[in-house]
Amino acid sequence: MKRSKILIGASLIFLALFALIFSAFKPEEKSNSIVAISTLDKQKDVLGSHGTLLYKKHQEELGAAVRAYFEKAIAEGDIVGAGVSIVKKDSVVISDGYGKRQINSDAAVDGGTIFRLGSLSKGFAGVLATELKEEGKLHWEDKVSDFIPEFRLGDTNNTNKITLANILSHTSGTPYHSYTNLVEAGLPLQDIAKRFKAVKPISEPGSMYSYQNAMFALCGEMILKVTGQDIGAVLTNTFFNPLGMCSTTMDYESLSHMENVAMPHTKRRNGWRTIPLSDNYYNAIAAGGISANAVDMAKWMRFLMGYNPELMTKNALAETFTPFIEIKGESKYYQRWPGHTSSYYGFGWRIHKFVENGSNDEKTIWHHGGSVNNYRNEIAIYPDTELGICVLLSNNSRISKTVIPDLYAIVKGIYGQTTPYHQLNTGNDMVQLHLE
Repeated sequence: MKRSKILIGASLIFLALFALIFSAFKPEEKSNSIVAISTLDKQKDVLGSHGTLLYKKHQEELGAAVRAYFEKAIAEGDIVGAGVSIVKKDSVVISDGYGKRQINSDAAVDGGTIFRLGSLSKGFAGVLATELKEEGKLHWEDKVSDFIPEFRLGDTNNTNKITLANILSHTSGTPYHSYTNLVEAGLPLQDIAKRFKAVKPISEPGSMYSYQNAMFALCGEMILKVTGQDIGAVLTNTFFNPLGMCSTTMDYESLSHMENVAMPHTKRRNGWRTIPLSDNYYNAIAAGGISANAVDMAKWMRFLMGYNPELMTKNALAETFTPFIEIKGESKYYQRWPGHTSSYYGFGWRIHKFVENGSNDEKTIWHHGGSVNNYRNEIAIYPDTELGICVLLSNNSRISKTVIPDLYAIVKGIYGQTTPYHQLNTGNDMVQLHLE
């Protein structure tokens, strides 16, 4: 009996110790962890929601401001129609149209409306040449005369110094706009190339900037020799098709049969008059023969900022925008933009340096203007802030000289400010609780 009591007592002690040990090693309740994880997930959702709301708010504000800007220009008789693209980083913020396709028609300009680009075409040619250089098919030092044997400018010694880099940077030594009249007359480039032997050089190749159309367009003949295709086909296969630039064309026939086209206009005493499409510059695509709409130009600018590395890397693209020659003077409209300090030309692009807000830090703009058949266009990339702006106009207008800095100021004013969370109109108190 006594022995059994001892056994029972020992058993009770053992059970008590077991219970104590079990409780010591029992996992902690997870309710607090679950609450914490749930709260974190909600905060992530809220932050993501805030980013989306802020993006939409900025896009709406920018859309309203840009629309007001162009509607004012239309009301004041400065423009008939405009196609506008604004790209911020990898996002197309605006690709829209304003005004009419024709002054006496109700058809409105939209993001799909086609405009002739004029010299904005040079930017496409410069980037293509850089890509072919990356592929080893062309080199900046390639002599024009090696690809076009009939080409002569000055004596043989001078002719042999003129390279692909010179014609893409307007530094071949030819007088300003030499033989632009022959381009506009529709002569084949091979015939124009032969005629340069009658031109007297004004400088050594590479030493002086002198803007060209005919000379620049000869890069198309060099591209034909190394690829076996005309420049239009190479641009289409290399860039336009992969980027989905489905409305971009490079011939008169295609453009003349398109319905959604902004027709060119000229000023008359009591307003605007629609004029016909011309068929010039399609013999010189590289210099001014491309047509496109706001949607396609947005895709192009996004590509230029490096967001299609499968087509071309940022490092390769940067070579196009490397200053080759300084554009001296102060008479050009872009040299009067706010904070402008200097301008250069690369390969099919102008490169401007500017400062703002009293800062000493120079920023960069990759820019070009274009005019053909009474169309007037501007494109600018701000690589430091990854911002692209393109404006296509169906008439010559005074606003073309300031539209880039004007829109830059509008974008900066909207995206440069911090929007208080309580102005986002979320209608969700939990969002306010977590974010404030």
